[in-house]
Amino acid sequence: MKILLLDAEACGVMRVKLADLLLDAVAHGASPDPAAIPHGRHVQRYWEDVGAAIAAGTRVLLAATHDGALLGTVQLDLCQRPDGDHLAFVRALMVHSRARRRGIGGVLLRAAEAEARALGRGELRLVALAGSGAEALICDLGYARAGDAASAMAEYTKTLSMPEAA
Repeated sequence: MKILLLDAEACGVMRVKLADLLLDAVAHGASPDPAAIPHGRHVQRYWEDVGAAIAAGTRVLLAATHDGALLGTVQLDLCQRPDGDHLAFVRALMVHSRARRRGIGGVLLRAAEAEARALGRGELRLVALAGSGAEALICDLGYARAGDAASAMAEYTKTLSMPEAA
């Protein structure tokens, strides 16, 4: 398995595989809101928006691949607030249903942490459906729950150890 850092051009080239991944993830429970299930041009528009954010330097897209197959992706939104240059938000961790339960989500999340660290982002935040497999993974990787414990969508944070300046 390879973890690739995709630029905006690669996002466009891989749009069919990315669309398939998004549709599969949502069909297998990635979204708690059935009305949010994307289709047709909404899927294409989603990945166009991701590509535009990558080109603007506000987002990072990592992909797990094996033998040409796209297994999963994770995104980092880089906080743009003046006081947020240390912060990134993990978004859309998706693993294709045929590749689940193989540790790919953990590999992607650790790769996102490494990329955040390389970009000087020492704090990560993310949201997961309470009680989901994703939540179990997040806890196993050392994320701490923040916010309302009774909420259906759980908020998590993690402070990354940063390399010391030379």
